[in-house]
Amino acid sequence: MSKGASKQQVFTLLVEVGRKTGDGLPKTATGAALMVYASGVDEAEAVRETVAILKQADLAPLDVSGYGTLKEREDEGHDISDDERALMQRALEENSVIVAQMTPFFD
Repeated sequence: MSKGASKQQVFTLLVEVGRKTGDGLPKTATGAALMVYASGVDEAEAVRETVAILKQADLAPLDVSGYGTLKEREDEGHDISDDERALMQRALEENSVIVAQMTPFFD
């Protein structure tokens, strides 16, 4: 790798969002949890990109928890499905943020 070159990785993030006008969540939801695969040279960049994109989508990010890269998750013994791996690969190839799952919260 040449000096200054960086290697993109994909990070698994869990993002909690609150309510905001136009967010597309069910009317009675109090917020949601989003499972996200985001590319970045490090986790901080992946988080920044994810938050920026979610804000553009009229969502209100409140908290982000990082679960690491594919290798880090494998090393921790996580069970990672082929579908998850495919989404991670897509995020890497497209240098993108992919929301894999959204779970609304209700009181």
